[in-house]
Parts: sequence; C-alpha cells; structure tokens
Amino acid sequence: MAQAQKITPRAKDFSEWYNDVVMQAELADHSPVRGCMVIRPHGYRIWELMQHALDDMFKATGHQNAYFPLFIPMSFLAKEAEHVEGFAKEVALVTHTRLKATGKAGAQALMPDPESALEEPLVVRPTSETIIYAMFAKWIHSYRDLPLLMNQWCNIVRWELRTRLFLRTTEFLWQEGHTAHATEAEADAEARQMLGVYRKFQEDWMAMPVITGRKTDSEKFAGALRTYALEALMQDNKALQAGTSHNLGQNFAKAFNVQYQTAAGGLEYVWNTSWGVTTRMIGGLVMTHSDDNGLVCPPKLAPVQVVIVPIWKSEEERGQVLGVGGQVKDELTKAGLRVELDARDSLKPGAKYFEWEAKGVPLRLEIGPRDVAAGQVMTARRTGGKAPARLDGLGGVVRKTLDEVQAALFQAATDRREAHSIRGVTKQQFLEFMKGVGGFAYGGFCGSPACEAEIKQQTGATVRVLPDPEFRSAEAPRTCMWCGKPSVAEAVWAQAY
Repeated sequence: MAQAQKITPRAKDFSEWYNDVVMQAELADHSPVRGCMVIRPHGYRIWELMQHALDDMFKATGHQNAYFPLFIPMSFLAKEAEHVEGFAKEVALVTHTRLKATGKAGAQALMPDPESALEEPLVVRPTSETIIYAMFAKWIHSYRDLPLLMNQWCNIVRWELRTRLFLRTTEFLWQEGHTAHATEAEADAEARQMLGVYRKFQEDWMAMPVITGRKTDSEKFAGALRTYALEALMQDNKALQAGTSHNLGQNFAKAFNVQYQTAAGGLEYVWNTSWGVTTRMIGGLVMTHSDDNGLVCPPKLAPVQVVIVPIWKSEEERGQVLGVGGQVKDELTKAGLRVELDARDSLKPGAKYFEWEAKGVPLRLEIGPRDVAAGQVMTARRTGGKAPARLDGLGGVVRKTLDEVQAALFQAATDRREAHSIRGVTKQQFLEFMKGVGGFAYGGFCGSPACEAEIKQQTGATVRVLPDPEFRSAEAPRTCMWCGKPSVAEAVWAQAY
C-alpha cells in the first residue's frame, strides 16, 4: 500500500489530492520557472492522444493547420478595445534583442543591452486573433476566398499569480481555431459546430459529461460578439470551463480591415470565429475520474491501456509466464492496443500493481504459473473487479472490457453531476447550496450585470452558462432567483476553477 498512501484522500484535502495524483502518475512537475510546468512523458502522451483525436475531427470539418508567430507587435493588441482591456494585465513583453555582461556575479551578471531596445515591444502570444487577422487581411480578397478555416497547435503565455498544474499555468499548450465567413449566420453556425466537436470529444474520449451554452456578457471572451462554452463538474463539485467557442462578429475584421468583395461587387467586412481547448483538459480528466489510489484514465486516452504483470517464484516459472506474457502482448499490440509487459525483477507484483494503478492503466492482466497451466489470464479493472479470461480469444475480451470501462466512467460522472445539480433554485437554497456541498444550480436570471456581480461577491459563484435547450429545465423560470425581477433566461451557477 506504500504507493497509495502517498496520495492524500480526496475527503481530507481535494487540492492536495489532485497535486498528489498528478505527481504520482508522473503527468507533470513544477519547473524552475515560476508558474510554468514540465509535462512529463506520461502526461504528454495523453495530450498527444487528445491532439490526434481532435485534429482528425477538425480536418473532417474542413479545417487546415497552420502556424503563426509567437511574437505579436504590441500595437496589434491595442487595435481592438475590448481585447486590449481583457489581456493587458496578463501579457509578457519582449523589449530588447540582446543582453550584455555587467561584470557582476550571480543573477546580476547580465542585463538588457540599452542599445538593443526595440522600437516597438513584442507581446508573447496570449492568444492569436490579432496576428492571424492581420494575415487574413492579406489573404482574403473575394467572396470566393471564404470561408477561410484554420487551426494552429501552439503554446500560450499569460501571467498567472496563482497557478496549479494543468489547470492554470503561465504557459500552457492549446489549439486555437480561427475562421472567416461571409455572414454572421455562417460564423455563428461555425462557432456552434466547433462547440459540438468539443462536446463529442470530451464525452466520447474523455468520458467527461459537459453542459453547453452561452456565456453572459461579463464572462465572454474579450472582443467577442458572443461566447459559447462547455462546463464540466469535478468531484469536489466545482465547475471547470472545458473549452470555449467565440463568434467574434466583425470587431477584429474592422480593426484589421479584413474585407472581401461580394458577388455583387461591393465590399464587406468578414465575420470571424475563434475557438480553443487546452492542456487544462488533462486536469479535468484527473478530477473527473481519479480516486484515492491515483489516476483513473479513460481507455481511449490511456498511454498504456493494458499492463501485463507476470508472477513467478522460480526461474522455470519465470520463463513460462514471460513466454506467455510476450505472446499476449504481441497479440494485443497487433489488435491496435497500447500494451506494456512489466518484466522487472526488481519489484514484487504488489508494488507493480500500485505503480500502474497510480498511473491510471485501465486494465491489468496477471499471469502466474496456474494461469499458464489453465490457458488463461486474470483480468483486473482499474475501476474494480477481477475475472479470469481464456487466452483463446483474449483480444476480443480485452477490447470489450475496455469499452465497458469507458462507458462506465462516463455514466458514473454523469450520475455524479446530476446528483449534485439542483433546479428551480430559490435564493435561500442557492446560498445554502454554495456554502455546502456545491454543484450546478439552475435558476432564473434577470440578466443584470449588477446582480451577477453581487452573487459572485457574496457566494463566489458565477454564471457558468445560459444553457442550451437540451440542458434547460422543463419549466422555464419566471423570476430571477436572486433579486426576484422577471427572468430573461435560465442560468447555471457554480463555483469554479
């Protein structure tokens, strides 16, 4: 139990539990640069699997990958008023092109060379709307050039005072899609379509149920006409914004003069969208499924889907079980599964179990001398449950088991979310709910920013989304649950990361 005991129980301290799981699973580590993390191979492999799945979905919807500069002229951010206000306090600046030696020791041994000061400082990419739409202005001339559908995989830098591995770091990895369209309706359809792509990925691959909807004006992306979002509920009943998709309107098009000639010969500004998800999804995966023994990873995104642990006492038994283990590994690998054979003699089987459990491997196959004699293996699910399985036809059994684990994780997370959601909430219920266990609270909203701000100040809860029709309550609320004025929409509130 040594491995499991290194992880703080969720009930004792959820924040410490989360950090322990990330560290024990070897997903990431703290770096020498404050606020930045090192993504370790096991964690980066999850990101690669996420990338591959999403990239296929993007390309299936007509998008192409491109790459734009890390550095953006500072004046570009100033061209869109809401945008500059939204990001001004988060940007990192490059002001000089070289350093010079000072002759001093330690951290003061170098200083920026005053003669190398840039005429215009460069912003380290906090998001790429400005640099991308400056290029769109060069590439778009006619209605025939539309729609223009692009995506890039890159890193982002936004100064953060309080950081947590994967959830909030100064530098993080993401993808950002950027598109240009002839009409507002086409742009909105694009923003909604990509929200749907994200939802499919997060539910089918991450086994993480989400609710979708529109952000309020106070919560929308700086410079957007409207923002759509996906919200998931973590095991501590706090919400996690799992992705956003923005209808940017014509704000950036006007700022960067992105115009096209219509079929009738006139000039019109394009309508833009942007949308993105980040390595924050790995944090969401951890907090949605994991337990007090470590990471629980959905099979579709598990770096190792199956680990084979041979068990022996003598050299003769060692040869037998390793021989069968090797054959099983070859068979499952040929079937397209990600498999490891743990043949280390430096660890006992129990220690191996705990190590692989902490890393979230969905399925363990144990092979001892008795199993070899019986022509079977013992299967052990990460989520609980052991059963023998015949060697003959093992590939089909393993695939079916992994599919069952994937489905069960999604169902468990969905049931947990619904058990911690309340509808038709009154003000008193809301106050008690947010002071207590918390979760998603559905209720009427008057639409007032002042009301929204007061709720946040008194409870720490924010409007996560104005939910899409399928997530709304059967009966539309008539009054605002906070102030009692007429309701303009149902809202979902929660405390959030």
